[in-house]
Amino acid sequence: MEKLFLLDAYALIFRSYYALIRNPRINSKGLNTSAILGFVNTLNEIITKENPTYLGVAFDHGKTFRHEAFPQYKAQREETPEDITRSVPIIKDILSAFNIPILQVDGYEADDVIGTLALKSGKAGVETYMLTPDKDYGQLIRSNVFMYRPRHGGGYDIIGEKEVQEKYGIPTPHQVIDLLALMGDSADNFPGCPGVGEKTAAKLINEFGSTEELIAHTDRLKGKMREKVESAIEDIKMSKFLATIKIDVPTELNLEELKLQNPDEEKLRSIFNELEFKSLANKILNKNEQKPISVNQELDLFAENPSESKETFENQNFESLKTIAHEYKLIDNQDDAKRLCEFFRTKYILSLDTETTSTNTIDAELVGLCFSVEEKKAFYVAIPSNRKEALEYVNIFKSVYEDENILKIGQNIKYDYEVLKKYGVTLQGKIFDTMLAHYVIQPEIHHNMDFMAETLLGYKTIHIEELIGEKGKNQKSMRDLDPKDVYEYAAEDADITLQLRNVLEPQLKENNVEDLFWNIEMPLIRVLADMELNGVCLDTEALKETSEIFTNRMKQLEQTIYEEAGETFNISSPKQVGDILFGKMHILEKPKKTKTGQYVTSEEVLQSLKGKSPIIEDILNYRGLKKLLGTYIDALPKLINKRTGHIHTSFNQALTATGRLSSSDPNLQNIPVRSEDGKEIRKCFIPEPGCLFFSADYSQIELRIMAHLSKDKNMTEAFREGFDIHAATAAKIWHKDVNEVSPEERKKAKQANFGIIYGITTYGLAQRMNIDNHEARELIDGYFKTFPMVKEYMEKAKEVARAKGYAETIFGRRRYLPDINSKNGTVRGFAERNAINAPIQGSEADIIKIAMIRIWKRFKKENIRSKMILQVHDELNFSVYPDEKRIVEKIVLEEMQGAYNLNVPLIADAGWGKNWLEAH
Repeated sequence: MEKLFLLDAYALIFRSYYALIRNPRINSKGLNTSAILGFVNTLNEIITKENPTYLGVAFDHGKTFRHEAFPQYKAQREETPEDITRSVPIIKDILSAFNIPILQVDGYEADDVIGTLALKSGKAGVETYMLTPDKDYGQLIRSNVFMYRPRHGGGYDIIGEKEVQEKYGIPTPHQVIDLLALMGDSADNFPGCPGVGEKTAAKLINEFGSTEELIAHTDRLKGKMREKVESAIEDIKMSKFLATIKIDVPTELNLEELKLQNPDEEKLRSIFNELEFKSLANKILNKNEQKPISVNQELDLFAENPSESKETFENQNFESLKTIAHEYKLIDNQDDAKRLCEFFRTKYILSLDTETTSTNTIDAELVGLCFSVEEKKAFYVAIPSNRKEALEYVNIFKSVYEDENILKIGQNIKYDYEVLKKYGVTLQGKIFDTMLAHYVIQPEIHHNMDFMAETLLGYKTIHIEELIGEKGKNQKSMRDLDPKDVYEYAAEDADITLQLRNVLEPQLKENNVEDLFWNIEMPLIRVLADMELNGVCLDTEALKETSEIFTNRMKQLEQTIYEEAGETFNISSPKQVGDILFGKMHILEKPKKTKTGQYVTSEEVLQSLKGKSPIIEDILNYRGLKKLLGTYIDALPKLINKRTGHIHTSFNQALTATGRLSSSDPNLQNIPVRSEDGKEIRKCFIPEPGCLFFSADYSQIELRIMAHLSKDKNMTEAFREGFDIHAATAAKIWHKDVNEVSPEERKKAKQANFGIIYGITTYGLAQRMNIDNHEARELIDGYFKTFPMVKEYMEKAKEVARAKGYAETIFGRRRYLPDINSKNGTVRGFAERNAINAPIQGSEADIIKIAMIRIWKRFKKENIRSKMILQVHDELNFSVYPDEKRIVEKIVLEEMQGAYNLNVPLIADAGWGKNWLEAH
């Protein structure tokens, strides 16, 4: 059967934009592409999965008849975010490139246009789907006409007549209009009947059939309900007028024009290239590509066949190895390698790269060494697979690598540092990492070499997949290829890295981030590399024991839950849990439901119901144990490297916009510490054999930074006097002596301290502390009376960000805030909160990085054998030889507390033990 899809453009654009508001997609030109990316992904998904015969996209156009009849219509809506306004013309250009008609009629909304065309299409026997999240479209559902509604979390629901009847309990979808007329719509700002919600509205419509009949027979209503309806008659009438989607818009259904056609690929390619949608372009435009293109072919991945590639490159304005003169040489004997080394010794800079068998440095073996000292000239030294011969080649270049007078340039040079260290070479001298240079200049966007080459150099690099194939079991290793097939790809990396350094170095000065780059990020590379190479020891027996204990507890909880429920069910199934708790046990009178009608059983919901029944806490405990087992206890032993016997996490230096380090494979930053069960995991992290575990962490560093930045006298005094800051805060707010503060008051003050400095709202604080909004408001007011300069700082932070367009840490790290001047309050609010917290979180990140660098240098200088093994937020962990216990504690505390001179003391707490749990 033929299918027509009609898309509500603005509904999908807004949905895409707000879905990514906390983590927007910003390209190198500073354009927020979230709305465009989300919309095009949805469009492509519909075309690919549903294979529609016809497709059209409807837009609102101008002020509508509803505004004329009711000026307040949608008047309360905030201004459209500027990024959406900028995105709409681009989306229309993309639709034009797809050859998809744009449907709009002056004076009408998109839903009117869709309603008119959908009903005409349905009557013509075409299966018609209205793609929108807007519930108002329910009134249009007929035979052959369906809503295609996006689900929260992915996927779609197809809603027909039966689904509308089941959801609202009304005879026909057309009566959705009457429901809306009674309920009103806060989003569209029409009033309805005050005090009438969905259930009451459905009950009234079932009884009377329509709002007209209801108004005509209010005498059949009783008490307050009659009073409500009679006093709102005009509002109900107006609401019905506003809620009714027009089905007689002056527009014709032209199926021939709506017929899905092939897109204009050249135009799409050009738009995607401008937007920097590389992966989306590959997904949409390369659907017919069956095999990777060889290096000897033209290098454009978008080409339908090799012969088309050169023209495509010219259209995209990207240079490549095929379009520029370059001199790359393959070195495959030791005599040439020695001559090359002598040549490098006459230079003061060296761009370097390593080609290896793995992205994991612990397992990686060298395949080749890459060098460049002049743009468009580079060398590739092939390394034999035999370990002894490989070491001979590496040792030829050891003097250059370890020459302190030669600046070493690399892209993610930490990787090369670690690989070379395994071959007995330690990179010496200043280092310049292009990835990290770009990170401190533009922290919000991508920092990989391919991206930077395209955006900064207008150059398209050879991609590794062209050589070894796509990821998967059939992917080759670089070792499998002949050096003659590899050398140009490898040499290009060293050359492009050198070119990137030449572009990025002046930008460091222009953006005033030279000190941050040279004094914090560059020295930290060696610190993190040593930590990664060393890794962390795990007590596998303790993990096994914990696994058995937790598994047995889960089984016991399982039986208890079954007894409490009176039947067996899948405790891991949210649907089945909801059916038991709310469908069978009726724990809540009006439980929340998802858009699909499933009961909501999220942790947040269950936490709020803890006192209602013992089964709630048992399910929460069961879930908690299952997560700990799956994520850590049973997973960590599998990550132990067979050769070293340690876990080797990777510390990511260029991932977070705030400057904080993160870790991956495994992520040790997220190991839970609040629950007793979560703490058990820390017990399994142990020091090297014969060593002690030492842990040191900053005490309330965020609040100390706030005291420093705000210069608030009361907060500063509390820290300088050595008071418990939370007790001191409580004492100030409730006008008590600090010794009279109750544990409950201290707890509230602690939550206020950490919530308010990050711009938490009254509602947010009320939810977090489980208090009503009035108490939360009083607490916030009391807090700002206690610390007036904190409030002043927060307002000033927003003002400065509005003027500069970014927030800044103590050390000059920037967080760009393009939405800080948005007219849309929601969007602006996110930016304002970041303006307040980015200087705090970023300064905290910078301070602990400085401490790490200083500790590492002291350990080297004083020949300390003990090792720094882990960094987690504001905490550092060490494996310490017993005879170095005193000196290590002295060095660590001195360097942590002296990392920066705040106007309040910077305090670190320390602990010792035979594992991480005991030490912290």
